[in-house]
Amino acid sequence: MTDQPLSAAASNNNRLLWPLLATLLVVGWSSGFVGIRYAAEEASVMLVLFWRTLLSGLILLPFALAIGPRISLRAVLDQALFGVMAVFLYLGGFALAIEQRVPTGLVALIADLLPLAIAGLSQPVLGERLTRRQWLGTVVAVVGVLIVSFESLSFGTAPLWAYGLTVGSMFVFAIASVLYKRRKSHQVPLHQGLCIQTLTGSVLFGLCAMMQGDLVPPMTLNFAMGTAWLVLIATFLAYAVYYTSLRLFPVAKVSAAIYLSPPVTMLWAWALFSEPLTLAMFLGLAVTLAGVWLTSRD
Repeated sequence: MTDQPLSAAASNNNRLLWPLLATLLVVGWSSGFVGIRYAAEEASVMLVLFWRTLLSGLILLPFALAIGPRISLRAVLDQALFGVMAVFLYLGGFALAIEQRVPTGLVALIADLLPLAIAGLSQPVLGERLTRRQWLGTVVAVVGVLIVSFESLSFGTAPLWAYGLTVGSMFVFAIASVLYKRRKSHQVPLHQGLCIQTLTGSVLFGLCAMMQGDLVPPMTLNFAMGTAWLVLIATFLAYAVYYTSLRLFPVAKVSAAIYLSPPVTMLWAWALFSEPLTLAMFLGLAVTLAGVWLTSRD
């Protein structure tokens, strides 16, 4: 008699878990704009990324050493590889493209097409076949992203390789996501893996920042606020929820939530920086929501 109510309660919890994780993922993923907006007013993007990853790794380091199993050298190298791909090449590639004058709106659009690349890779690499409904939802979500981003799109005067860099950075993160799922890196506790990844990224970002100047952070309130935001929300929340979701759900379903980042970023900009909201943004948000619902629902 007690098995049925307990089973029903567990099923309800599972149904509530994905909406909760998806909401946290979208909030964390879209919040990177806020931290960069504050911090990049005071320093180069590479310096901002260096301090973001260094502080993230140092905060996690005591917990990584004290809590969890002893990590093998192979596991360290494995996580360092993900640090190169999912932290340094992904974030650094977009930062370099922006510094080469690729318009920010175009960079953001390409970055937010990440779920489309993951959907394409999930079947041949993971054997996760998307249904017709899920492909329809993917198309609808992409249309919504295009509607949201259309007004900010321009092509600029950047060198051709810089445009290719944005596409390459997006594909690198897509490959890292499916490899993370396939290689079952969840055997390493999340806080230990993220610690290694961010410290790996900090070394590489530090070298890049040193080529542009020095590593001394500007002692300003905006830089401190932006860096704290990037560490706590855009790194700890976004990456932790993303990796946790990959352990629990199909990779295409998890990545589909990222389609909601552009419209939510517009809401951040309106709430914190008084940037105007347009009818096209709300229309794009509605279309994107419909696409994500079609892609993610069981």
